[in-house]
Amino acid sequence: MDWDKLRVFFNVADSGSFTHAASRLGITQSAVSRQINGLEDRVGSPLFQRHVRGLVLTEQGELLYRTVRDIFAYLDTVQAQIKEKKKVIQGTLRISSTMGFGASWLSPRLDKFLKKNADTLISIKLSDDPKDLKVQDSDVVITPSVTQEEGLIYKPLIRRPLYIYASRSYLMEYGVPLKPEDLDHHRLIAFPDKALIPYDDLNWILSCGTLPGIKREAFLSINNLGAIARAVEDGTGVACLPTYVARRHKNLVQVLPEVEVPLVSFYFVHSNQIENAEKVDQLWHFLDREVRNEDDKVIKEEHV
Repeated sequence: MDWDKLRVFFNVADSGSFTHAASRLGITQSAVSRQINGLEDRVGSPLFQRHVRGLVLTEQGELLYRTVRDIFAYLDTVQAQIKEKKKVIQGTLRISSTMGFGASWLSPRLDKFLKKNADTLISIKLSDDPKDLKVQDSDVVITPSVTQEEGLIYKPLIRRPLYIYASRSYLMEYGVPLKPEDLDHHRLIAFPDKALIPYDDLNWILSCGTLPGIKREAFLSINNLGAIARAVEDGTGVACLPTYVARRHKNLVQVLPEVEVPLVSFYFVHSNQIENAEKVDQLWHFLDREVRNEDDKVIKEEHV
């Protein structure tokens, strides 16, 4: 059934006049008359009786009016719910990142951000699967991957080394590796080969100090950075970890400090056309300050 005809019918029935309905709808009275005639032809029954005091609904018209009134009332409710949901969504900043970075570096800082931006809600999605880290599903993606996809803006956020760590208890039991080749005789912890590795070089400890093409076998494989750090802290073995993870575990000791290590970089990525542009900008400036403050703290510690 034609919704335009039903809308005209509802206004005529509600106002009791073609003239009033035409004024409400901003159309001519003849257009209203044509729509009603077309609707009556469609339902096969007259919907109004002409009366000296105006229009009166027939029995069939009254039935249709009650039904249309209920439908329009329900649609108004749904429209209000959609608007409210859209308002909530627009007020929520959706962030995606890798599991290790999101849990170890990003999440602990968001309390400070939320206190400064009380009108902002945050939704975080953490995954090491690149398919889950799409700007189309988030306002911001913080990722080590650079695809240079058209329409995306990449801002370098943070760059951190992947140092080699062990616990004091492990080093007392198994000795301290003094050169990269010594890692051949240690219990190495790494990501599984077939696991989704958050970024390149995460398993570089398996080839550090070996001949080209030679790769050590991991003593223990775990597909989670936090779990690897805890295993190292418990004295299970040696692993390379980004500093943002290692610093959250007080009992880790850096080994082979003279070895040149790879760096991992994370980028703050968002679309060049976003609804939450102001909130995204607030988050960027906050995280950028956090990185700079952390860098300044490291420099001061190195000079103590």
